[in-house]
Amino acid sequence: MIEILLNAGIQGKAADLMAHIFNAQQIWLNRCTQKPMNDLKPWDRIEANNLTDTNDKNFSQWCDYINGLQLSDFERVINYINFSGLSFNDQLIDIVSHVVNHGTHHRAQVGQLLKAAGAELPATDYVHYIRTLKTSITNTQ
Repeated sequence: MIEILLNAGIQGKAADLMAHIFNAQQIWLNRCTQKPMNDLKPWDRIEANNLTDTNDKNFSQWCDYINGLQLSDFERVINYINFSGLSFNDQLIDIVSHVVNHGTHHRAQVGQLLKAAGAELPATDYVHYIRTLKTSITNTQ
């Protein structure tokens, strides 16, 4: 979707939503790993030409984090303070679910903005993605 956004030259709300997704991913990962936020805020802008690199970095960091966990770790409680200064305690499985659902929600919004601007989107169903991924893996072996 980033490539479509960049190729179509569409900025504004669509790019802001993509940046928000990536910022939220990093914020939640920092909370889960107890790393500092370094002044990162949910709606900070990311230059359009940095969206792909930011997405790739987040994906890699989340994969490394998840792959280093044991199944029982997903029940662990993560303590954090939100941007309003309130303390919360949530299970890791709920945070991971939130990050995935949050991204899905905002990607759908970006998709609608791109469609309204005349862009043609590929299939976005998760099952289609998995089938394509499996086919890709099979073809490279």
